[in-house]
Amino acid sequence: MDRWFTIDALFDLRLPGLPASISSLKRLVNEAGWRSRPDLARQVPTSTKPAWEYHVSLLPSLAQAKLAQMAQRDATLAETREARRALYWKTFEAMTEEHRQVAHQRHALIISAEDALAKREAAGSLLTVEETLAPVLRKFGVSSSTYYDLRKKLSAVPREDWLPALAPAYAEDGTVSNTAPCHELAWSALKSDYLRSEKPTFSSCYRRMKAAAEKNGWAPIPEERTLRRRMEAEVPRAVQILTREGRKRAEQLYPSQIRTKSHLHAMEITNTDGHKLDLFVQVPWKSAEASGKVTDRVILLGIQDIYSGKILSWRLCEAETWDVVRACVGDMVEDYGIPDHLYMDNGRAFASKMISGRAASRNRFKKIEGEVAGLLKTLDIEPHFTKPYSGQSKPIERAWKDLAEEISKHPAMSGAYTGNKPENKPENYRQWAVPLDVLERHVAERIAEHNARPGRRSETAKGRSFDETFAESMRHPATIVRRATEAQRSLWMLAAKVIKTRARNGEIHFQRNVYWAPELNEWMGRHVTVRFDPDKLHQPVKVYDPDGRFICDAPCTEKAGFNEQAAAARHERNRRNLVKLNKAKAKLHKQLTPSQLGELYMDETPAKAEPIRPTITRLVTGNLAVEAIADTDVMTADEYEAGLARGLSLISGDSSIIPFPQGDRPASRASGRKRRTEK
Repeated sequence: MDRWFTIDALFDLRLPGLPASISSLKRLVNEAGWRSRPDLARQVPTSTKPAWEYHVSLLPSLAQAKLAQMAQRDATLAETREARRALYWKTFEAMTEEHRQVAHQRHALIISAEDALAKREAAGSLLTVEETLAPVLRKFGVSSSTYYDLRKKLSAVPREDWLPALAPAYAEDGTVSNTAPCHELAWSALKSDYLRSEKPTFSSCYRRMKAAAEKNGWAPIPEERTLRRRMEAEVPRAVQILTREGRKRAEQLYPSQIRTKSHLHAMEITNTDGHKLDLFVQVPWKSAEASGKVTDRVILLGIQDIYSGKILSWRLCEAETWDVVRACVGDMVEDYGIPDHLYMDNGRAFASKMISGRAASRNRFKKIEGEVAGLLKTLDIEPHFTKPYSGQSKPIERAWKDLAEEISKHPAMSGAYTGNKPENKPENYRQWAVPLDVLERHVAERIAEHNARPGRRSETAKGRSFDETFAESMRHPATIVRRATEAQRSLWMLAAKVIKTRARNGEIHFQRNVYWAPELNEWMGRHVTVRFDPDKLHQPVKVYDPDGRFICDAPCTEKAGFNEQAAAARHERNRRNLVKLNKAKAKLHKQLTPSQLGELYMDETPAKAEPIRPTITRLVTGNLAVEAIADTDVMTADEYEAGLARGLSLISGDSSIIPFPQGDRPASRASGRKRRTEK
């Protein structure tokens, strides 16, 4: 609201605290001297003559409070009008085209009627309002009552909002009412029943709700079709999918991420995963006596290049284990080189310490301080763990879909196909089982055809095959791929095991064999990594430190019979040779004898230490002085005899000699003294 008012404006507002007549109001202005306040009174030009305006602060407190209340009311009304106007147009946009057409026809009727009435007023016609509106109403085919009902709805609506306000089926709150009323608890029960993981049909949920309504007296209850429309209108489709079909289906409502790989090169990023083939296979690891059958389903484990899509290496196995992953990584490194990154899921085989030990994001198994580095960290391959069954993060999932069709449903595998689901069993189910060696040749042919097939439409292939795309990138000068050394080859050609050496001499006890080399004396009681050939356990094993550095080749110690003298002699000779070798090494390190060390560390003439005396000497007084004198004086033998004699004389009395007793008289009476009775 404006902060400046004229006399007429103040009179029209009828504010409390101000005079009721305009003459009294002018008298108040003159008596209070409002015009003498240049900061609170001003003259503004008008069409006739300048008019005086006065600031609101000149008014009494009651008048100012009333103006503040009126300003707040006006702001609230303006906000309400804006909110209603936004609701009008929002609801109008949500209507069907049929409803919008009705609103346009009504709007045209009102505008035509308003124009006819305006022309009548301008021309000064003597026709009545009904006579003026009659042609317009006939043109639109509506009655006068219908027109007046529509015009009444627009009494508090701005002209620019007439179109959405004239739309049909408006409720009191301005929303479109397209559903019949329903009991609140009945509607809640129906929604809760329908939005369950068991995915019940709407008809069954409606029947249960209606039976409960009859029992509990819930009313009103609309028809099933009406509530079905309300369910679709009120409950979003995404909520229905989440509650009825699960989270994974709800995640698919969000568009998949589009990842480009044009900035990569071959062997920069790889990914790996396993796929269980839908075939019955004759396998050597199952015994007919133990299980009654020799058939099983095998897993195809493979590694794919991200840039080209080529399958680099693969293995058939009974289960995904770290040993199979190690061999598959070894095949890739042997043929194509060492990649920079490897993407895989968080399975037990890939997340094992043997494969990805010391990886930062390995969310499986307990991480211990100083654990041994896995194969990937030792080869400097950065491991990345992804979500399982995620084709966006592991494109090899898409490759398995093609290879499942080419491998399992090939005519050569007819009769061994199991079906990808129990309900998809073929008619020739389990007629035969393919031998494992035959399946290996078949898989090798299908993967080679998969890589060489032209017409690939990926971002990098552009109509070429995966082999051609991979070869072109490998020939590019900017492609740098690391190659494994001969020492690194043992990392994947041999199995690995972390073992703690014996604290006495560093020997390794593994698979009932003992392995030892002189270099293991430095690793007594510590953990080392032993790499070995599982089929040749009596050959030397390679020993590495926890950081993957090579220590030595430890041979297997020979087992001898209890009474084999030759073997015992050889063992003793080897022990003596080791002691001699260590003595020679000790002699090289001990270059000074103990006497030379003594002469080296001993001073020539040790200086006599001067006594340390206090700066101030304190005299001894009191009992301490007597004790000090007694401690320092020493009595001679003559002095001892004289002192003893003086003591005896004091005991005996006047004489210094005690007489020898005579007769039967006591010695005390030999001194010649008489008792008192004898005197």
